Amino acid sequence: MHQLFEGRRLTPTQRRIAHCLVRQPAAAPFLSSVELAHLAGVSQPSVTRFAVTLGFDGYPALRRHLRDLAPVGTAADGRSTNQYQQAVQAEIDNLSHLAALLADPGPVERAGRLLAASRPLPVLGLRASAAQARGFAYFAAKVHPDVRLLDEGGSLLADRIDAARHAGASALLCFALPRHPTEVLDALDHARGTGLTVVTVADGTFAPVAAHSDLLLPAAVGTGLVFDTVSAPMLLGQVLLEAMCDGLPDAQARLEEFDARAAARGLFVN
Repeated sequence: MHQLFEGRRLTPTQRRIAHCLVRQPAAAPFLSSVELAHLAGVSQPSVTRFAVTLGFDGYPALRRHLRDLAPVGTAADGRSTNQYQQAVQAEIDNLSHLAALLADPGPVERAGRLLAASRPLPVLGLRASAAQARGFAYFAAKVHPDVRLLDEGGSLLADRIDAARHAGASALLCFALPRHPTEVLDALDHARGTGLTVVTVADGTFAPVAAHSDLLLPAAVGTGLVFDTVSAPMLLGQVLLEAMCDGLPDAQARLEEFDARAAARGLFVN
């Protein structure tokens, strides 16, 4: 279903509709336009315009297309699957879609150059996205001379963005996964207002942060369990680290220095 939306310039209202469909993949093919409008909190004509934007004659054509997709609960070999297997398979599909997107490495390579050139490099991730930001910052600090993790909101967040900008930062990396805190949007607007280029890893091109980012790198999340699964965004973060290393001439030397210090201190078992 994500493939319907990726690469399209959707309005904020249309992104709400798209997100509603993605969050309810089993029910989506059977919702009337009125029901979908109610669930998404938009008008019924907005649902019709959304379907036309996706290239369909109207909402009934979009719904027929959704019904033609592989039925939930059936594996490729026709055997029934339980909800846990479905969640794993959905993550596999998300990773396959990410691989297809990376057939054009241009956006990731551009992002890597932007992050490598930023001194310092602020990395933002709040609430559900904090783990992804923290993991990226941990590894990035091994090769980048100055990484600043921003994983707490509140009134000090803007101050820390200002401090990074005044210290010479030229770009900010944001991880923005559902649910999207309003303060993330405010922080990105503030960062762009100071002159920072915002690179965002988000759950899709229709995510709320799209309009607040200069470069958006999409990676779908899984929605089949109680809490979202984020294998694709995590892998995209590692790919982005690789691209950043390509823009840092001394990255390998820094890694070797760290390994030597770690061995001398006996940090790891092996």
